[in-house]
Amino acid sequence: MPGLLLGLSALSTATSVVHERRDVTSTNWVKASRVSPSEQHVVRIGLTQTSMEEAHELLMDVSDPSSPNYARFYSADEVAAKFAPSAETVREVQNWLAEGGIAANRVAQTENRGWLVFRASSQEIESLFNTTYHQYHNLATGQKTIACEQYHVSESIQKHIDYVHPGINLGASTATITGIKQKRSRRSLPRQAAPAEGTQGLNVTGCDRAITPDCIRALYKIPIARAPAHPNNSLGIFEQGDVYAQEDLDLFFKTYAKNIPPGTHPIPAMINGAKAPISQESAGPESNLDFELAYPIVYPQTTTLYQTDDVNWAANSSAGLFNTFLDAIDGSYCKYCSNGQCGNDPFLDPIYPDHSPDGYDGQLMCGVFKPTNVISVSYGKQENDLPVNYQRRQCQEYLKLGLQGVSILFASGDAGVAGPFGNSCLGNGTVFSPAFPNSCPYVTNVGATTVLPGHSVTDPEGTPNDYGLFSTYSSGGGFSNIYPIPDYQADAVATYFKDHNPPYPYYEGGDNLGKNGGLYNRLGRGYPDVAANGENIAVYRWGTAGLSAGTSASTPIFAAIINRIIDERLAVGKGPVGFINPVLYKNPSVLNDITNGINPGCGTDGFSTASGWDPVTGLGTPNYPKMLDLWLGLP
Repeated sequence: MPGLLLGLSALSTATSVVHERRDVTSTNWVKASRVSPSEQHVVRIGLTQTSMEEAHELLMDVSDPSSPNYARFYSADEVAAKFAPSAETVREVQNWLAEGGIAANRVAQTENRGWLVFRASSQEIESLFNTTYHQYHNLATGQKTIACEQYHVSESIQKHIDYVHPGINLGASTATITGIKQKRSRRSLPRQAAPAEGTQGLNVTGCDRAITPDCIRALYKIPIARAPAHPNNSLGIFEQGDVYAQEDLDLFFKTYAKNIPPGTHPIPAMINGAKAPISQESAGPESNLDFELAYPIVYPQTTTLYQTDDVNWAANSSAGLFNTFLDAIDGSYCKYCSNGQCGNDPFLDPIYPDHSPDGYDGQLMCGVFKPTNVISVSYGKQENDLPVNYQRRQCQEYLKLGLQGVSILFASGDAGVAGPFGNSCLGNGTVFSPAFPNSCPYVTNVGATTVLPGHSVTDPEGTPNDYGLFSTYSSGGGFSNIYPIPDYQADAVATYFKDHNPPYPYYEGGDNLGKNGGLYNRLGRGYPDVAANGENIAVYRWGTAGLSAGTSASTPIFAAIINRIIDERLAVGKGPVGFINPVLYKNPSVLNDITNGINPGCGTDGFSTASGWDPVTGLGTPNYPKMLDLWLGLP
């Protein structure tokens, strides 16, 4: 056996190529001893999907307003079939394994067809992948794992393999911290102030002090919603580890939205043992905020609450983010491999059945809920928090949801260019930290604006960093280190650099992070795409009136407006609008341009707003009548 393994290793070196390499290891991970040669491991090889090279063009074909196929979306079954691993992929990888000493009778293909799985010793897999495995220990989380720094596969089958486990993935570098003031796992940070005088019954003349539903309607020219609402157009809102209280919603409706009856509540879509509502004294700031903002815009339309996970995982600081939600709304996501991930990650994601006290003792929910036409998400992390492949797989799922006509909107974050706590800067602590999933080119990012002190709803808004109740809060924005500038955004970003060039050195490409003193990636996808008010928001929590702030507020506002527009389209026999970015970047005049403000961080003033698109407020805030006219005029 040793002689055979040495021969295979030599063959691998001569004919193979590096498939994945980890160039940087977080200081929290300590490399320990090499794994024992005889230790047994479960090896999983993720198989590539078919047609992914076409995916971007397919999405643009149904999202670009100039396309003859605009809004001709695909069914979920059509999308799943389009991208499933091919029979050729399975055959070629199985043959390669057999040549490497892993006999066919040792290899199983998972039910979802995405993985080839086998058991092997460390010696066998080190030879197969021409690498060495070591034990790693995370000083922050206590997690232990095995991993390599790079591994090889045959050049002839590289195109058929997305990812190998165990591989280079170490898991998250730090614990995920949840909580209103703690933002490593960003619920995009709604901030609850002490009870504010004058928050009840304010009219639009006081909107620089408290933003009520009347202020929002006045800012963005939103009329009362048409009745009856379309029955198949509920606004989806994602929540995790934060639950609303019905009593608070009722108090808010009674005070600020008297047309909404007490007891009005979201349609429950409880994922993996999640429960809602909760007692008033335990209510979370994010859920209350989202529904108190969305309902006055969409009512009598409904909202749908996608609440994840059971109480143990929802508050677990080491759990991943969004995978169980995506599993629940798209069964194919549970079953395929993409960019290094097949199914859920055992080191990052919740594991079900959960036999812990109060745990969800059932199987992972897979494809049990139909996604709504619009989904608002006010949570996130930073690109640097999770493996690139983990993020790429989720990004592809947002693309697939766009193909099905679903609009996904994410909050851009609340720490400007810095990331959570303002201390998540990269490199030597000065390089800007882009957010996840905001950097994915197939979601719509929403930044924040504010009514400036002493100004009215008819005046141009600014950004919240220099004004208002929360002096440390600024709208998240910047440029990805993972994704290049998408084609629909290229002209807008080029114009920004040409006419409003930031006063900082830059690097080109995520692989060159910090090179030559650069603070941001000049070639990265820019965000946010749009903005809406996110400062001095009137809320009820724990039975008390107060103020809140954050791009958490901006996102449900913009999402609710898109949902309203879809309702009007449905009323005239048209359908949902899907991925909205290509339409907006071709028609920026339907938004209110914001030219006042910055988003500081990492010891700098961050980026500046400017005429046209900018990485603080994107293309600007909604103008409902103009947006409605635009989309009613499209197929």
